[in-house]
This record gives sequence, structure tokens and C-alpha cells, in this order.
Amino acid sequence: QVQLVESGGGLVQAGESLTLSCAASVDIFSINVMGWYRQAPGKQRELVLSITRFGNTNYADSVKGRFTISRDNAKNTVYLQMKSLKPEDTAVYYCNAKVPAVIGGLRDYWGQGTQVTVSS
Repeated sequence: QVQLVESGGGLVQAGESLTLSCAASVDIFSINVMGWYRQAPGKQRELVLSITRFGNTNYADSVKGRFTISRDNAKNTVYLQMKSLKPEDTAVYYCNAKVPAVIGGLRDYWGQGTQVTVSS
């Protein structure tokens, strides 16, 4: 079992910055991929950013140049640094971990979600 605890959401104005944190209950080197997803009202959950255990990153086009993912291995924590926020970034942000499953493949674990609201 992997527990993910997010923090850092809130209300900001357009153009401002915000950093989200996701603390994992296990050594993040045991996690194949950690990422951030978001879900806006009435929309499907979408990938924002992800990072593999080897440091390879994957970005959604809508956040390239504005969002950055990083990790602190000593704290088993992944961060989502968001700059130049736009109202369309408003969503619930979820931390995700993809962990090798006993039966093969990967298993998804999710955090509880944290609300980010960007006012215009």
C-alpha cells in the first residue's frame, strides 16, 4: 500500500505562483512513476506532469514552460511548481503513483486531491 498526502492548494490570482507537495509513505525510488493529474468541473481527469524514477518527465502541452515537477528523495516528496497561473488551471489536483503490482503491470495509487482556484 502506498499513501499519498497532498498539500499546498489554495486560491490565487491569475499570474501568481503556487507549489503543491505530495508526500509518499514509501521510498519514492520504489515508485515507477509519480505524477500530478487534475480534474476541472465537468471534465475528465487529465495528466499534468509526471516523472519517472530515472528522472524522465512528461508534460501536458498546456503547462509547458509554466509548471515544473521535482522531487526530494530524502523526504519522499514530489512537488508541482506552478507559475503564471491561469483561470483555466482551476481544478482539483491529484497526486498519482504507479507502483509495480504483484501480479505484474503497474498499480495506481491516488492522493485525496487538493483544490487550486485561479481567479481572473
